[in-house]
Amino acid sequence: MEFSALIRLFLAGIFSGLIGLEREVHGRAAGLRTHILVGCGACLIMLTSLYVHAMYGSSADPGRIAAQVVSGIGFLGAGTIIRFRASVRGLTTAASLWAVAGIGLAVGSGLYLPATYTTLLIICVLFLLSEIERRVLRRSLYKLLVIDTYGDMMQLKKVRDLLSDYNVEIRDMDIKILGPQEDKYRIEMNVRVWDRYESEIANEVSRIKGVLSVKWL
Repeated sequence: MEFSALIRLFLAGIFSGLIGLEREVHGRAAGLRTHILVGCGACLIMLTSLYVHAMYGSSADPGRIAAQVVSGIGFLGAGTIIRFRASVRGLTTAASLWAVAGIGLAVGSGLYLPATYTTLLIICVLFLLSEIERRVLRRSLYKLLVIDTYGDMMQLKKVRDLLSDYNVEIRDMDIKILGPQEDKYRIEMNVRVWDRYESEIANEVSRIKGVLSVKWL
């Protein structure tokens, strides 16, 4: 039992790490280490459930402890989700953590083939589909354009005219005053933009007189 448990924990770490590596490459907060910890932890909980059932027989339900993993992982997943206005980020990472917990439970139960297949399927979804979205759909998505300026607000009209030239749709906008002098502003625009125009737009906006910085979020 001990050797089998070690093998299962090792496999859970490998499977979880493969998924976590993809998240790490994309700079997500929950990356390689977090996914390995979740997968191995879920596997250990499943092993403990099976051990308790073997020790106490039918009076102990092996599914009760393991079921808490599915609900408990929500706390960790919620921490990876960031909502800003109309944009929501972190849903894929939260879903991958939830899936990794399931893989850990499956490995802990000895379901090696389903766990392997699920791991490969998730990796294909994360790697291949993101590439398809980038190349085929060309990622016309809502993104946040943040512009820091000083002086009057003439820059805003110039920025809006520039975005109009690129057929960029402005969904909503917010203006904040920066500094005690009230002569610096931060313009935040939630816009729908083609990814191939992002760098070009940022460069042109940065050349507008009075613009201090430009960045996409």
